[in-house]
Amino acid sequence: MFVILPFEKKFYQENSFEVDFVGHPLLDEIAKDNFSFSIKVEKDIIALLPGSRKQEIQKMLPQMLSIVDDFPNYQFVVATTNTIEGNFYKEIIGSKNVLFVKDETYGLLKNAKAALVTSGTATLETALFNVPQIVCYKTNLISFQIAKQLVRTRFISLVNIIMDKLVVKELIQSELNAKDLQSSLTEILKKTNRDQILQDYKSLRVKLGDAGASNRLSQFIVQDISK
Repeated sequence: MFVILPFEKKFYQENSFEVDFVGHPLLDEIAKDNFSFSIKVEKDIIALLPGSRKQEIQKMLPQMLSIVDDFPNYQFVVATTNTIEGNFYKEIIGSKNVLFVKDETYGLLKNAKAALVTSGTATLETALFNVPQIVCYKTNLISFQIAKQLVRTRFISLVNIIMDKLVVKELIQSELNAKDLQSSLTEILKKTNRDQILQDYKSLRVKLGDAGASNRLSQFIVQDISK
């Protein structure tokens, strides 16, 4: 078995599986460093990554937008996808002073000062771009309670799970509200807190290994076939 996350190797080894950690393919994607970004603004950017599914975006984006007016010195920019029509986002954004870019998430992260990110792979992507973030997650109560029973983990974001400690703030369920979002974003914009997060991101990269996951995977496969 070949895995892309370091904690997966430990888990499978403890359960008597033969396993190799090949590294994460995101490192290869981000190393390309050729990402487009179609807007220019004078203010520092706060990236909003509300997810990729309509139901998810409908829950997360209004929460993220609730603090826009509290940070007039920053430009909030939403990462959107071409699988969802622009009017869907516009109806949620309304009259808020918020811009959006379509299919330019990596370009947005490369230019962002901080980010509000829906829990998922995007939290790891944001960390690999060295963007301090707040991880956001909210679903219906029944689904959340079922998930808590099925998944035993202290954290929900890949960053914290890989590091096995609280590197980035997680606002889950009732904690995801305007007051906590506002205070949490204020905190990560402070230099001392920002520097600590970036230092932890360096350690995260070490745990993920070097770029070249695909090449290592092919080498492992060839070695196994040759046995």
